[in-house]
Amino acid sequence: MHSLLASPFLGQHLILRPGHPQGIQIHRSSYDELRTAPEGHAPPAWLRLAASQAWGMHLPRGAALSTVVLVREPSPYGFVKASWEINLGCDYDCGFCYLGEKRFAGLSWENKRRLLELLRDAGVLWLQITGGEALIDPQFPAAYEYSHELGLMVQVSTNGSQLHKVAIRDLFTRHRPYRLTVSLYGATEETYEGVTRNRGAWRRFTRGLDAAREADLPVRLNLIVSDSNAHELDGMVRLAEGRWGFPYQVYSGMSPTIDGDAGPLAAQATDHLRPRSVFKGCNAGHTFFHVDPHGNASICKVGRDPSVNLMTEGLDGLPRLGAIAESLQLRTGGCSGCTQAATCRTCRPLAKLYQEAGDNRSLYCQHGGYGS
Repeated sequence: MHSLLASPFLGQHLILRPGHPQGIQIHRSSYDELRTAPEGHAPPAWLRLAASQAWGMHLPRGAALSTVVLVREPSPYGFVKASWEINLGCDYDCGFCYLGEKRFAGLSWENKRRLLELLRDAGVLWLQITGGEALIDPQFPAAYEYSHELGLMVQVSTNGSQLHKVAIRDLFTRHRPYRLTVSLYGATEETYEGVTRNRGAWRRFTRGLDAAREADLPVRLNLIVSDSNAHELDGMVRLAEGRWGFPYQVYSGMSPTIDGDAGPLAAQATDHLRPRSVFKGCNAGHTFFHVDPHGNASICKVGRDPSVNLMTEGLDGLPRLGAIAESLQLRTGGCSGCTQAATCRTCRPLAKLYQEAGDNRSLYCQHGGYGS
């Protein structure tokens, strides 16, 4: 399999190494040189030098360029990032999960392959595979490998319950992810298993994180703070920094489920809530989109309706996402006429979920006290 990618990216052109954060920006003419090189052509001297300086790589002079670099074709659609819920099933049962009921359902393997090819053809370069719990999908290993084969830079979001398995670690060692984002739900067995409602989960999780550290996998931890584990936040930080040495972020804001159920909000650790930044717009629906387990593309994980069914429409429907994004961001249905819209900290699709969940404005709106 290729060692490097060459790809357009938002008007620029990049050389990337799968599994590594560093990239090299190149001139359009250099990209065209790689794209139009005849079969059997050797890597040019400038590429050998750049790979050596960026990653310490030695590209053999005699190797065929096509065996070293996968050149991604330009796409007319303008998308560069996507997230994909491969399946909503999960082996944990956290009460605050924003997905609500986590049903095992999704595409056949044939359609998963087709979906990944559609993502590539849409221009997607960075792909987040998530769930549910992505790693328990029986077709995750094949989908992950195929994503690499197609020239996608893959990030995986996981609860870490499967990282203790040798087959999973071998997969990630053989094809390094761009990042493994792992959620942490406590600092002790009692609390962790109380939150996840999965007996034996703590032992499997810590074994997996120890193994990931040993394998030098690019893990970033999300420390999830709720009312049932907030007392262990300092302990979670010590685990992240001391035992594993992984970078981390702290998440304390719960949101309603994607169906507008208020259940997760009861798990808020109110003393740990932090104001969000002022919402200044985002690229959802313009350069980024989300895909659910059935192949429905939406602007993001929150604004799921309307959507475009990629399995029936193919890529022809994707250009509609830009207009959908603009319509979903309009201040309507409880936000129209707001005098503080310019400093609002909540995007309109998320505000709508809060309103459907009971309109507790103290959680999302400055008029109700949020962010004041």
